[in-house]
Order: sequence, then C-alpha cells, then structure tokens
Amino acid sequence: MCIRGVLAGETVVDTRHGRLLHESGMLPQWYLPLADIGAYLLVESSTTTHCPFKGDASYFSLQVGDRFVEDAIWTYRTPLAEAAWLDGLAGFYFDRLDTWYQEDDEVFGHPRDPFHRVDTHRTSQHIVVRAGGETVAETTRAIALFETGLGVRYYLPEPDVATELLGPSETTSVCPYKGTAGYRSFNVGVQTIADAAWFYEAPFAEASSVAGYLSFDGTGIDIEVTDD
Repeated sequence: MCIRGVLAGETVVDTRHGRLLHESGMLPQWYLPLADIGAYLLVESSTTTHCPFKGDASYFSLQVGDRFVEDAIWTYRTPLAEAAWLDGLAGFYFDRLDTWYQEDDEVFGHPRDPFHRVDTHRTSQHIVVRAGGETVAETTRAIALFETGLGVRYYLPEPDVATELLGPSETTSVCPYKGTAGYRSFNVGVQTIADAAWFYEAPFAEASSVAGYLSFDGTGIDIEVTDD
C-alpha cells in the first residue's frame, strides 16, 4: 500500500513500506520509514517525549521553502524491546501536512482503519426528533447507520424534516469513513440549538445511502424511536 504525504506542494514522504499501529484509546497511526522521508526537509528538534510502551521519542520539524512546521514527525531511535519493530520508522501528526494519499485516493481526517466498518440499513421504525420540546422531524423511512465503536445514528429524509426551522452554520467536520459533513442549527421559538443537524452532501461509498438525509444530536435534541 502506497502512502504519500504532501506539504506546500512538496512530497515529504512516499512509501510502500509503512506500518499501521493500533494502540488502545488512540486513532490508528501510520509509522513510515525514515529512509522514505525527504531528509533535506527535516530539521532536528530538541523536543523529546516518553511512552511507557514504546520508549523515548525524538522529534523533527519540516522546512519546505518558506513553510516551517514544528515537531511534525517523531521517531524512536532506541525503542523498547516490545516495540522493536519501530526502529527506523517515524510517525507524523496527520494534520501538519496539507494532503495525504493512500494509493491515489486522498485520505481525510486520519489514517483509515481497515477493521472499521460503516453499514447502513433502511428502517421503518417510527422516529421523532424534538428540538427544545418541539417536533422538528418525523419519519418511518429513515436510514440507520451503524459504525464501529459508535451507537446507531438515524438519518432522516429531508422532506420529513421541518427545514424552515433550520438555520445556516459554518461548521464542518471530516470523517475518513463517511466524508465531509455540513451542519445546520435549529431555530425554535427564541432558542437556537447550534449545529444540531448534520448531513453528508457527497458521502463516501460506505455511507452513500445517507446523501440527502439529516441526522441530529446535541443539547436540547431528543430522539424517540419506536416500532409501529
């Protein structure tokens, strides 16, 4: 699997020899060969950290033209015995590079976990969404989205939502498994519930069926699910 990272238009790393680390309570992390990182871009840092499972980490910053990114990369020069496989590899803070690719597809948010699943199923359960005590959506034709490590989320078709109560939001978020989400706020009476609804305009393949649907959460939002 080819992993490539780009900063300021310069390919910082390009490798087919990376490893994916799964560590309890943390997102998946790529470790990539130092030999496949542009050595001329590395600026050694005085920063060090200690991990009781991996050892002492040393850091590098990146200098690409006028762009300087501090402590973007770390490596374990003498990893602990149980993490000996880390020798010669380096980890990146994902968001400190501009763009990441897995083969030729851009990766968003963080490295994708091959064991993470997103499944969607149509459901005829009766779902009512209330905002500030007022019913703002009701349907028996939702899509239930099941995602590894998360509770089920219900996505409701836009015609079954009181969209006249929805206000704009500048908020977005990125999920490496579903895509980029946009948000809406609910204006109920004199109350505004910020970012209470979200949607994926162009979801990735695993979540393609929720395009044109909205899901809901947040303080003041109640979701009632019953079988009719």
